[in-house]
Amino acid sequence: MSERPFRILGVQQIAVGGLDKAKLRHFWVDLLGVAAHGTYRAEKENVDEDILRLGEGPHAVEIDLMQPIDPEKRPKVHAPPLNHIGLWVDDLKACVSWLEEQGVRFTPGGIRKGAAGHDVCFIHPKGNEDAPIGAEGVLLELVQAPDDVIAALG
Repeated sequence: MSERPFRILGVQQIAVGGLDKAKLRHFWVDLLGVAAHGTYRAEKENVDEDILRLGEGPHAVEIDLMQPIDPEKRPKVHAPPLNHIGLWVDDLKACVSWLEEQGVRFTPGGIRKGAAGHDVCFIHPKGNEDAPIGAEGVLLELVQAPDDVIAALG
């Protein structure tokens, strides 16, 4: 295996899904006191999302509360309830290219802007015949770290 041309810097987000975002918000915001930071809605991704934030600056971690716009459509952002984990990456393009060479399977859509405005892409939970390596049952989001995060965590 060749030398890895990127570094994973830390956790960027944890995404939690449910059929009723109000219940998620009551638990995370009202009971636990996690600060609400923003919202995101995307028909194409079938998601209505509240973005919460723990911590400050480059050390902040998002908790995304996700409800499907239509529970019958895909992606089913509420199943499983721990939907995905996002990781900061110092060089997303190099990371994706290298992982593809290693046989890692990515979800459709490639690198694109995510809810927080950073470039993102997703590693599929399962491999297939063309790309036999998946994230062993976990949907994994790779997030391009901005310069301040790279400086703080790198």
